[in-house]
Order: sequence, then structure tokens, then C-alpha cells
Amino acid sequence: MPIRLVAGLGNPGRGYAATRHNAGFWFADELAARLSASFSAEPKFAADVARTGALRICKPTTFMNGSGRAVAAIARFYGIEPGEILVVHDELDLKPGEAKLKLGGGHAGHNGLRDIDLQLGTADFWRLRLGIGHPRESQAPEREVVDYVLKPPAAEDRGAIEAAILRAIGAWPDIARGDMERAMLALHTRARDGGVAPNGTGT
Repeated sequence: MPIRLVAGLGNPGRGYAATRHNAGFWFADELAARLSASFSAEPKFAADVARTGALRICKPTTFMNGSGRAVAAIARFYGIEPGEILVVHDELDLKPGEAKLKLGGGHAGHNGLRDIDLQLGTADFWRLRLGIGHPRESQAPEREVVDYVLKPPAAEDRGAIEAAILRAIGAWPDIARGDMERAMLALHTRARDGGVAPNGTGT
């Protein structure tokens, strides 16, 4: 089943732009740029939306906790099924530089996923999980998760996250047409092997 809606999760506003919680926005921006699509504000969907062909890329403007409002509104308006949705989000349980595709599952405390589950009435949508690491593995393991995700990553981690985004962009043609097995194989194998990103740099 082809992907018709990509929802990159994050918080709007300059103050949040460089934070770990905005990794989904970073992916959405990169994908739109690669596809020569431009974002414009669509208040009726509570999101910034870019369109190319039958694909819509959105960045909810509701803040993370209200992400489901935008995703569900767009899905209802255009008749998009849950299996045609890819939600891109930061993932505490993966290290920076890792990226994994998954269909369905729990929200693991991620408020954006929790709200999307609630608003769609199902968890059966695709997720692209971009690793940001967990504070317990950082130099300040006592930090609260909320403080950790709302701070910018160290330069090394930011570079690793960006490399993972580039690998995912490299797998986009497979993801777009719904060949998730092939996309997962490419994405997950490169993550394990420390392969080469689409721009020729190491991961």
C-alpha cells in the first residue's frame, strides 16, 4: 500500500527547532526539499503541509501533544487509510544514528504517538523511528526525559541523527510505494553495518 501522508512530529517555533523532539520535523523538511515540495500553512488541518502528486507531507502546528488532530484531519479529508500513513518521530530507545520502520505497536510514552492513536482510533499506521538516545546513556543520566528531548543534541549526536535521516531518504522510493520489507532491509542493515549515506558520507 503506497504512502499518501507523511507526518513529521515536532513542536512549532524557533525555540524548539533544534531540539531532539523535532527530529520528525527535520525529516519532513529534508523529504520536502528532495521532492521539490514547499510547505504552506493550512489552518483547517492545524498543520503546515507540502504536496507533491498524491503525497502530502505535514508538520502539525499543535505542539507534540496534539499531533493527532492534524494527522486525523488530513486523513479524513483525503480518505487516507491508516496503512497509508507514515509518522516520523524521535525515539528514545534507539541510539542516535539508528532509524527503524515499524507498523503499529504501542506509543511507549511518546505523547505525539499517543494522540495520533487516539485521534485515528487505531495504532495501525507506519512509524519511522529516529533514534535520539536516552538520557540514562548520556553524560547526565539523572536528567528527566522531558528536559532531555526538549534540548538540542550534542554536535556528534546531531550529525548521527542527520545521517540516519539521509539513509531514510535514500530508502524513500521503497517506502513511498509501500515496499516496506525492502526499505527495512536497506535501512536496518545500513544502521548495523555503519554503511554509506546517500550523500556518500559514512554513518
